Amino acid sequence: MCASPRPASAPDFLLSRAHGSVRTQGAKERFNRVEDALAALHRGEMVVGALAFRRDHACAFTVPVKIVREDGPLEPHAYYRQGPGSVLHAELAALVPEEAEHERRVEAAIETMKQTILNKVVLARAVDVRFDPPVDPRLIAARLIDLSLNRDGFIVDLTPAGEDFVGNMLVGSSPEVLIKKQGSTISAYPLAGSAPRAVDPIEDKKRGERLLASNKDLREHSFVVEHLRRKLAPLCSQLDIPTTPELTCTNEMWHLATPVLGTLKQSDLTALELAQIVHPTPAICGTPTESAEELISFAEADRRFYAGAVGWAEGIDGEFMVAIRCAEVSGDGTHARAWAGGGIVEESNATAEVAETSAKLRTIMKALGLKPGFHLPEA
Repeated sequence: MCASPRPASAPDFLLSRAHGSVRTQGAKERFNRVEDALAALHRGEMVVGALAFRRDHACAFTVPVKIVREDGPLEPHAYYRQGPGSVLHAELAALVPEEAEHERRVEAAIETMKQTILNKVVLARAVDVRFDPPVDPRLIAARLIDLSLNRDGFIVDLTPAGEDFVGNMLVGSSPEVLIKKQGSTISAYPLAGSAPRAVDPIEDKKRGERLLASNKDLREHSFVVEHLRRKLAPLCSQLDIPTTPELTCTNEMWHLATPVLGTLKQSDLTALELAQIVHPTPAICGTPTESAEELISFAEADRRFYAGAVGWAEGIDGEFMVAIRCAEVSGDGTHARAWAGGGIVEESNATAEVAETSAKLRTIMKALGLKPGFHLPEA
């Protein structure tokens, strides 16, 4: 990694949120099965980590040695801002797949929806990046937090998931709350339906207004909301879900969002159990879930922990974010893969969907110091 030793406070896990943050160090125990993580929770331990996109794949959870909580977002260490740890040289290595191939995949998915029960599928593409010198993933997290409108950021050590993940870290900046739990109160903030932002303020405002009036995007969003209603309503004595979504944004994207708020009938249901119940949502998979999963498995390379869930749980409380706007960094820090996806419905336009994934990739690419426009360097 970097020639100078990183700060003693450098975390193995962090979740930075505007309302409060958690960072941890060390591992007393590691789990690749959710059942084992839940057993640790019930023993009174805190667990931090991630669920993979695929429900039948190993998870990556840790019982940390040291836990630090903060009331607001995390403030990156000076080491990663102006110090020896701030050096980052990245180069685009590959597009997975090429844009033209992704467009063909979207067109094929649209045709599939016209002929089957599939109503929505989220197709993702990725970029592979090389680093020289090797990068500390915490530097990428620091940059993502500094670049985020709401100072969102996360890091997860994926080592518990098995031999293929040893030393790898998932790092990202997600604006989407899968589930948050405090006592008997639960909340979620699903995002579905997106549009790239514009530099010109007038055009930017128009893009947001067009998104809010788009029948295609409103339909796409409704699938996510109804999924959460179907999963959470039986568990709640009260569940409040607005009838229409609101506009929210990051620095790069406009999104349709719906604030979900509920009161559980049984408050002892843990945040991790709730995350299992609602994951994956149509925001990152599709609907019906099984049909969308099958198409994704056929069309894409393994997503691993992209579009999974990242978070923490302690006792019955906790918070899990949808693992988007993220990259998996190799254990030696020499390379990473970053993903972005878009929801496809029958009314989708394949060219526009490619543009949407490019816009979403800008979050992580900007943190890596790579310019917009995904062109491979000359050989």
